[in-house]
Amino acid sequence: MKLTHKVLVLAVFPLLVSLLLIAWAFQSEQQALAEGRRLQLRTAFMSTREDELRHQVALAMSTISPLYNQGLDDEATKRKVMDQLAHLDYGPDGYFYLYNMEGVNLMHPRQLDLVGKNLIEMRDSRGEPTIRMLLERARTGGGFVVYRWIKPSTQAEEPKLGYVTVLDRWGWMVGTGMYLDDMEAVMRELDLELDRNVHTTLLWIAGAGALGMALIFACALVLSFTEHRVSDAKLALLARKVVNSQEEERAYLSRELHDGTGQTLVVIKLLVESALDRMDGASIAVRTPLLRALERVKEALLDVRGMSHRLRPVMLDTLGLPAALQSLGEETCGEAGIEFLLEQEGVCPELPDDVKTVLFRITQEALSNIQKHALARHVEIRLSFEQGLLKLSIQDDGQGFDVHAMNDNPRRGIGLHNMRERIETIGGQLTVNSQPGRTHIVATLSARAIRRLRTLA
Repeated sequence: MKLTHKVLVLAVFPLLVSLLLIAWAFQSEQQALAEGRRLQLRTAFMSTREDELRHQVALAMSTISPLYNQGLDDEATKRKVMDQLAHLDYGPDGYFYLYNMEGVNLMHPRQLDLVGKNLIEMRDSRGEPTIRMLLERARTGGGFVVYRWIKPSTQAEEPKLGYVTVLDRWGWMVGTGMYLDDMEAVMRELDLELDRNVHTTLLWIAGAGALGMALIFACALVLSFTEHRVSDAKLALLARKVVNSQEEERAYLSRELHDGTGQTLVVIKLLVESALDRMDGASIAVRTPLLRALERVKEALLDVRGMSHRLRPVMLDTLGLPAALQSLGEETCGEAGIEFLLEQEGVCPELPDDVKTVLFRITQEALSNIQKHALARHVEIRLSFEQGLLKLSIQDDGQGFDVHAMNDNPRRGIGLHNMRERIETIGGQLTVNSQPGRTHIVATLSARAIRRLRTLA
């Protein structure tokens, strides 16, 4: 695994684990807080309702106590007490009801159809015996009971907090209650608000995680891009070193051929010529081999000088790039009978050795290809030094070639690949356009790249 990938994994995994733990801890804490809030709200709500019910029952008892405390047990007195309780309404759904201890409904101001019926076995929607629970609470001295009953205003079964007490002498259970559906609505709204808050917070955590992931990936991309740039720079530096090494080797071989082998051949040539001068009276049979040897020495000397020049032209280092290109073009095109023209635009600045060598080798490769394959009659080289740009243009009127086929086939177009690689090692670009009758090769190099090379030199 690459270092970048390792750094990415080491950064992303702890971040994801931390975010998941934060989300889990937050959600757990919110649920615990919500339960606490529910309990507090329910306790406060029930306490308020219980106090209100105590007040209503106390009011009812104070209302009927003058009649009940008379000690009369006749039906007329009981009817008066029933009428008083029936008219003690409070709010749209607040009323009092009466049952005897056997479960028979004696008075119900809102559900008259229940009056006179024994409801001891009546059960609510959850299967709980409502009246039986109320009577059991009444027998123990009275108190609060939570049950479910039909709400008059909505005709729907709702939870209700009831309070019951007993009129012992008559065997009556007096009860009232308040519905708890408003508390349930508040609790549901609280739960919805809690869910919204949790959802919003989790979204913020997810957004922070996404932002963190994006920053990590951005840093990884920057690191990867930096590594690629460093790698490219190292490769370019290595390529330049290889090219410089090759040029140094060429220069060394050129000097050795010129100063060593070339001078040896010159000495041999002079010795043979001197021997021939001293053999004026010698026979033809003796002079002929020496004359042939002299011709072979001259040919070898020309070959050595040509190889020395092609390996590293002296003009490139002494007279500069334009003169070296002029000499190269005249020599190469002259041998093939091709018309050659070199044009220069602008003033040639002092160029680094790398730039001169690369442009010379590109021209040398291009002229060699023209000589071998193009069947051209005219070659034009233009060397221009525009503002901020150095451009070398080589154009011929040969038969052309398929540029895409050359680029796609690694076995063909080796010369083009070499030219492109050479110019790219110094930060330049090579463009090639070819069609029958015209092939145009342009090598460009910016002033910035030239300054960088001059700094590295």
